[in-house]
Order: sequence, then C-alpha cells, then structure tokens
Amino acid sequence: VEMELRQAVEGAEVSLELPGQGTVRVRIPPGADTGSIIRLAGKGAPGPRGGPPGDLVIETVVRPHPRLRRDGLDLHLTLPVDLDEAYNGASIEVPTVRGPLLLKVPPRSQSGTTLRLRGQGIRRKDVRGDLLVNLDVRMPDRADEPLAAALRASRDAYTTPVRKEFGL
Repeated sequence: VEMELRQAVEGAEVSLELPGQGTVRVRIPPGADTGSIIRLAGKGAPGPRGGPPGDLVIETVVRPHPRLRRDGLDLHLTLPVDLDEAYNGASIEVPTVRGPLLLKVPPRSQSGTTLRLRGQGIRRKDVRGDLLVNLDVRMPDRADEPLAAALRASRDAYTTPVRKEFGL
C-alpha cells in the first residue's frame, strides 16, 4: 500500500480490492514507515484443498514528501529565514504535519543551525520523535545599496576572521 507521509504519521484507513474476495478495509497504524508489515489473519487466499484462508500481508510504502525528510521517528525540515530573523532572532511560524507552530530563532543564528521542536515528529505507540528544523538563511534578492554598505561595515563586528580555520 502506497501512502502520503501525513497518512503514515496520523494513521489511515484504506480499502483494497482483492481478486475473488471483494473489498477489504485496512487500518494503517500511526507511525507506519516504508517496509512496515500489517498482517490480517484469515483475510488471505483460501488454503489448498479446501483449507482455511491464509493471512493477508500488506507492506507499506511511504512516498517522499517535498519538504520533510524522515529519520526513524524524527522529521527534518529545511526552513528559509531572512537576514533580520537570523541576525536579530524572531519567533517564526513553522509548518508541521499537525498544523503551524511558533519556533524561536535565537539571535545570530547561522545558516545550517538545527533547532528542535520536541514531540513534533512521528508517534509510534507511546514514543514520539522530534521535528528538527534546519535554518537556511536567505540573502535579499534585490539590490539595496544601504544594506550593502551596512554589510560591508559589519566586517568589524567579527571577533575572528570567518575563514580562519578553513585552510586545507
């Protein structure tokens, strides 16, 4: 059974058309992943020589999401932030599978910084993963001379050169 990430996170009920048996409704539990196995006892094909039906075995396949990546029970999201949000800090809205949440971006956050929203990942039974938000600081896409001058002047605010330890 193929499903969207949201269905895998929340759980879903799907209908399957089985040859010679009609429609079977299957409940996919929350937290399913690609390769999860669901076994329905007695819903398989009839046994040989009139024996009882076997089990129906279903394997799940979760389609990739355009913005979220799954790692076990954790979800990863790369989120664009502007220069002001990264430098001065901000509370920004983050889309989650359960609806938007506010995330506090600390002042002077760097591109690549990972912030954690605890318990906002995938739930399986009593365990819940986290949503890990990777900040992607975006530069303005329009030329602005006052901003360019301010950034040139900002070089004095660095305590050490930014590529000091970068030598190969």
